[in-house]
Amino acid sequence: MSYSLDFRRHVLFFREKKKLTYVETSQRFNVGIATLVRWSKEIIPKATRENRPRKIDLDALSADVRDFPDAYQYERAARFGVCPKAIWQALRKLGVTYKKSTASSTGERRQTTILPFKD
Repeated sequence: MSYSLDFRRHVLFFREKKKLTYVETSQRFNVGIATLVRWSKEIIPKATRENRPRKIDLDALSADVRDFPDAYQYERAARFGVCPKAIWQALRKLGVTYKKSTASSTGERRQTTILPFKD
């Protein structure tokens, strides 16, 4: 839980008014020293953190799966210029599954690649 902006201002104003150190202010208000230092640098809390950029464009990967349904992950990794683990994670995020054999247990033939399409 983050502290309110009013409380942050009050603590920093009190620290300046009484000429207290970070340690004394920390003990007085029961707030960590690192928190006080952070507040003194930037008092306004950050609303959200930035998402890290994706290495693989999921739309492009989805198109690649449609174009090359039987390709191995290392082949896709070579096309996208990433490691096979990144391809595995992106395929997992897309919900792509592979059957180990094309013949199912009931004897019916199934697709080897299943890509769920979102409407």
